[in-house]
Amino acid sequence: MPAKTLVAQTWAEEVRATFVLAWPLVVAQLAGIALNATDVIMMGWLGPSELAAGALANSIFFTLFVGGLGLVTAASPLIAQALGAREGKSVRRTVRQGLWLAIAFTVGMTPIVLNLSPVFLALGQDPAVIALTKEYLSTAVWMVFPGLGIVVMRSLVSARGDAQVVLWVTVVGIFVNAFGNYALMFGNWGAPRLELVGAGITTTVVNFVMFFIILGFVLLHRRYRRYHVLVRFFKPDWPKFFELLRLGTPISLTIISEVSLFGLASILMGNLGTTELAAHAVALQLASIAFMIPLGLSQATTVRVGLAYGAGNLKAIGRAGWVSMGVGMGFMIASCSVFLLFPDFLVGLYLDKTIAENQAALLLAASFLVIAAAFQLVDGAQVIILASLRGLSDTKIPMIIAFVGYWGVGMGTAYIAGFVWEWRGMGGWFGMATGLTFVAILLTLRFAMREKLGLLKANR
Repeated sequence: MPAKTLVAQTWAEEVRATFVLAWPLVVAQLAGIALNATDVIMMGWLGPSELAAGALANSIFFTLFVGGLGLVTAASPLIAQALGAREGKSVRRTVRQGLWLAIAFTVGMTPIVLNLSPVFLALGQDPAVIALTKEYLSTAVWMVFPGLGIVVMRSLVSARGDAQVVLWVTVVGIFVNAFGNYALMFGNWGAPRLELVGAGITTTVVNFVMFFIILGFVLLHRRYRRYHVLVRFFKPDWPKFFELLRLGTPISLTIISEVSLFGLASILMGNLGTTELAAHAVALQLASIAFMIPLGLSQATTVRVGLAYGAGNLKAIGRAGWVSMGVGMGFMIASCSVFLLFPDFLVGLYLDKTIAENQAALLLAASFLVIAAAFQLVDGAQVIILASLRGLSDTKIPMIIAFVGYWGVGMGTAYIAGFVWEWRGMGGWFGMATGLTFVAILLTLRFAMREKLGLLKANR
């Protein structure tokens, strides 16, 4: 397909192209929540110790894994830029070295995950729960490579406009995960009862199934066969490998800093009391679900900006970025309105209103949603504009801005407001919203000034 058909020529065309690309990615993100929820629900069926072990395992495992996600996410802008410039060979090189990077990260991460028990002991966790955690991680850790490989292949099919494939692969994953867990965790249908070991096996199998489906699509579909993505797979291509590493490392650190920010915020809430922590967990879960919309849209944003950048179309770069921002803000205004209009109903979905012990947490969670409403707008804005800058291969300065905003402004304000000014939980949420606002404003200014700042100097 010629590059000119991939790059929109008008604002209306860009709106349509963005929506067509984004909606399957958004739904796939929401479906991913359903996939993870299945694991949590079935671990809960095993018992509270197993549920605690799963949560403990994922607290560190997920943080490490998202570091790898950040690295291979660098494939998305590079593939889009190559398609925009009609450089098919560069597409193949990027996909191949993206998979190499996934392998390298897996090799480095696996021994760390298999030896986390001393870390959990140092954190004062229950030895019995640690033993269960070790069982789960012993089989779940093998999902790292296929999980990262899915991201690489998703970058290719999304850049070519086939994001629906990502959605259907995720839906298949939900069903495989549910049936696999039901069989292996509980010994149904003649399978052995493996409990958390079975949950880990299913997690690994699901990711391999999803990876091979999307890889098979790329290898067999006539639109992708000409890229020959696995040709001479074992031949080193160090320039492209290190280009991905250079671009992906700041993305990885940015994601880790944001994930760890919310983790530390939960710890601070726990220091305030059980009621604050429970209310925080409810409000954060609701905010996280709403965040899946701009997160899915941001994946499309990187592609749209990258295509325009690769094609050397400066006007299209601006159109792609600002259209995504406009669409994202429209969605987030809607979720903001829902948070403001129906806070009691929303928190009531998580905490039983008929139980007297829940009343304080219900009231506090509802008050958190007021700040979370504003939080939605700036959180959506910063993730979308961050994706626009990634489409220009601009990751280092945004990483610094994000780190300063999340930890300096955000966590600093949260601590002062929560503990010094004694706003308690409200102060924590105010601090997070302040940090995200800082990041959103500076990144938006950076994208608006992209030409003056020389971000387009390497434009093809």
